[in-house]
Amino acid sequence: MAKASIKKSVKSTAQKAPSVGFVSLGCAKALVDSERILTQLRAEGYEFSGGYSQADVVIVNTCGFLDSAREESLSAIGEALAENGKVIVTGCMGATPELIRAKFPEVLSITGPQDYASVVSAVHKAIPPLHEPYENLVPAQGVKLTPRHYAYLKISEGCNNRCSFCIIPKLRGDLVSRPAADILGEAERLFASGVKELLIVSQDTSAYGVDVKFAESDWRGQKIRAKFYDLCEALGELAAEHGAWVRLHYVYPYPHVDDVIPLMAAGKILPYLDIPFQHASPRVLKNMRRPANHEKILERIAKWREICPEIVIRSTFIVGFPDESEEDFEFMLNWLKEAQLDRVGCFRYENVADADSNDLPNHVPQNVVEERWNKFMETQQEISAKRLKKQVGKTLSVLIDESSPEGITNGFLGRAYGDAPEIDGLVHIKSKGRVLVGTIVKVKIEKANEYDLFGSVV
Repeated sequence: MAKASIKKSVKSTAQKAPSVGFVSLGCAKALVDSERILTQLRAEGYEFSGGYSQADVVIVNTCGFLDSAREESLSAIGEALAENGKVIVTGCMGATPELIRAKFPEVLSITGPQDYASVVSAVHKAIPPLHEPYENLVPAQGVKLTPRHYAYLKISEGCNNRCSFCIIPKLRGDLVSRPAADILGEAERLFASGVKELLIVSQDTSAYGVDVKFAESDWRGQKIRAKFYDLCEALGELAAEHGAWVRLHYVYPYPHVDDVIPLMAAGKILPYLDIPFQHASPRVLKNMRRPANHEKILERIAKWREICPEIVIRSTFIVGFPDESEEDFEFMLNWLKEAQLDRVGCFRYENVADADSNDLPNHVPQNVVEERWNKFMETQQEISAKRLKKQVGKTLSVLIDESSPEGITNGFLGRAYGDAPEIDGLVHIKSKGRVLVGTIVKVKIEKANEYDLFGSVV
């Protein structure tokens, strides 16, 4: 009787856990910031709401890199305020709080990127936590915003480069690298949770460890340096233990990047490099203040392909940068044709508040920017279609992302080693048998177009 009455008493006095709504805007690095905030809140007993109206407070993680991104962030803040009324703002745009306060003076709190403690503190103030230590359990890998089978892993914060069009160092500060052991520990927890693809991100991935002079840390009884190659090698070994992939993003083409190509050829990490070239014309690159030597990059790409013929290179470019001449643009197109990059995205230049490039002379008229963008994309589509056609007839390992996509009978969507989520193409798959999301299967490629591959499970 005593036990029953105690249980009844506990149940009757139980309170509903406070609920948080969340909007995460911007890049993969910001997504990792959002995951860290959510993990801390979940550990303190908060629940998460799928809508604004059901939440007790809403957090908006903003992007402030481009003016268009700022407008999107302001729109999200306004929508959250209209539907909920209690809004906490964080992220890159939070570094300029006056812009937010001018339009939305009623927001509860504004903090800049990576200021996790202040965000959590603001949530505490708005809705105090109701912690039940025996009920509010957090998985070892933390709260993730990506599907269960892949995750982003951020290895550093900030950036030491001072590109004229970029304000990231003003928003996120200089490079701060994480200890290698911390990164590997997080990677191990993610793999153990079922993650099959780890996407390595930072603002300048190949600069990892420079700020700490490649300091060593203890990992599994050994010393490992905070160095790009050492980390890639260790992550590759860890991934092999779990039958998983490691993919590298935002890799500036410093000379030491050459050292990781043999790791790709040996199957330790995916033969995939995401290198943000941004342009090819030496004159424009100088105006952009881009790091790394681009003069011999075509020779290096050819060498990479000799060492690892399967390597896929993706990049992003900007057309219409201030003072970009027709000759500069044609130089870039010719470079693109010679480089034969596999995956390429292209941005139309736009001014960013506080960026040095705003003050450069001879801004390119918008109609010319649009013409160049279309011409660039047409050129790259031809290259992409040609390179993807070479995959026809091959059998590739494919990570399944989605089952039964609309309009496809016995169909699945996945990605091969050359396809990063959200930014690259897909593999459209047919299978007579059951295929589980999050598994890696063998697919015979039967056809290709400018962006995607099509095949059947072997």
